[in-house]
Amino acid sequence: MQAITVKNIPDDIHKLLKDIAKLNHRSLNNEIIYCLEKYSKISKTESVSSMLKKAQITRSNIKHHFSDSEIQCAKNEGRK
Repeated sequence: MQAITVKNIPDDIHKLLKDIAKLNHRSLNNEIIYCLEKYSKISKTESVSSMLKKAQITRSNIKHHFSDSEIQCAKNEGRK
């Protein structure tokens, strides 16, 4: 088995992973492996075209058209 060292994990993410691992009766290492396996399976099974189709459907259901400046403002607000 290969090993990976992950550096600079934000404290809140580390705590969240530990809490989830405890709820699932897994070690932190096993929880991270589970998350990686789950993510990689989602990535493999969902094709790009199906993701684009879902995005187009979601966009068509949005009643408000956001301007570029509104989008940029929201992105900047989320980075504070």
